[in-house]
Amino acid sequence: QVQLVESVGGLLSPGGSLRLSCAASGTSFRQYAAWYRQAPGKQREKVAHIADTNITYYEDSVKSRFTISRDNAENTVDMQMNSLKPEDTGVYYCIAPEGVWGQGTQVTVSS
Repeated sequence: QVQLVESVGGLLSPGGSLRLSCAASGTSFRQYAAWYRQAPGKQREKVAHIADTNITYYEDSVKSRFTISRDNAENTVDMQMNSLKPEDTGVYYCIAPEGVWGQGTQVTVSS
């Protein structure tokens, strides 16, 4: 059974930083891992992914601010989020290669 557990998000001030982590069991992030977010009233969108060759993708609005990484030994995928903006607010989800989602974690950026 595939299970993903995301770390707790939080309430951040603009310009702040947060590191999200997703731990997997029953699957592996070696081939692929991704983070999505769903802002209030909007569809879920991909924020970043990392492929088996370590090629990464970032949605335009987060380029140079977010960094996705994984630890194959620990079977985790992290996303370091810097210079947070109010428009980064949303529920963040990690996803396993099988298409299984984590439970989501709320990130709110507000002054």
